[in-house]
Amino acid sequence: MQIRVVTYNIHHGKGTDRQLNLDRIANLLGALNADIIGLNEIDRFFSRRSRYMDQVAFLADKLKMNFAFGAAVTFRQKQASMLRQYGSAVLTRHPIVFSKNHSYDRPGIWESRALLETGIELEGEQIRVFTTHLSLNPLSQKQQIYRMLERISDTGEKPVIAMGDWNMKPGSKSWRTITGQLNDVCGLLGLNRKECATFPSFRPGFQLDYIFVSRHFQAVAAGPVRDISLASDHLPLSAELKMLQPNLTEQI
Repeated sequence: MQIRVVTYNIHHGKGTDRQLNLDRIANLLGALNADIIGLNEIDRFFSRRSRYMDQVAFLADKLKMNFAFGAAVTFRQKQASMLRQYGSAVLTRHPIVFSKNHSYDRPGIWESRALLETGIELEGEQIRVFTTHLSLNPLSQKQQIYRMLERISDTGEKPVIAMGDWNMKPGSKSWRTITGQLNDVCGLLGLNRKECATFPSFRPGFQLDYIFVSRHFQAVAAGPVRDISLASDHLPLSAELKMLQPNLTEQI
């Protein structure tokens, strides 16, 4: 079985032209025909910056996909029961059978971070998909990575895909910690840093966005999508993955 996975920091729909345009995000994602999409910096009724839209529901409806959302920041509207949130989301054409959001930080911290865990059923087999946006602070990022890897270890032998904006460079200490447990799809294919660079979108020089997989997957192709660099300050990163048969994973 082969699937296409995409991770994308959409910058709440605001492009490098300073225009809020969620339709072009939807059009770009639709053209990729992905099975699973991880999104960072996505709003739900959050503020004027995104016109108080439920961006998750909007994109899921446009793409005809199921979704799960994990808030990193939540405010309660004083005049109403509505929650104002932003964080990460997963969209998929396959059934979502499990969803849980794990906060990295104690309540009350501004710009807190979280880990969205979803169980997705692919042709009768459940895989776990983790989507996160890690801190720029080295100490916080280190703590978040260890908590994430602990949670991934708790999944046992289930196939795992972990993706998002990780705010690190390939080969860094954080990257080496993660690749001690998971495989970087760009690394599996022997791609260099420039070939997988996702930031800034108008002249990508750094890879900040990643797709990591457990030994259950083989990377067939990977790379940033450069079609619409105006849509966000990041480029989407796409990967074609082949799920290996159980007897093959035992040999890896």
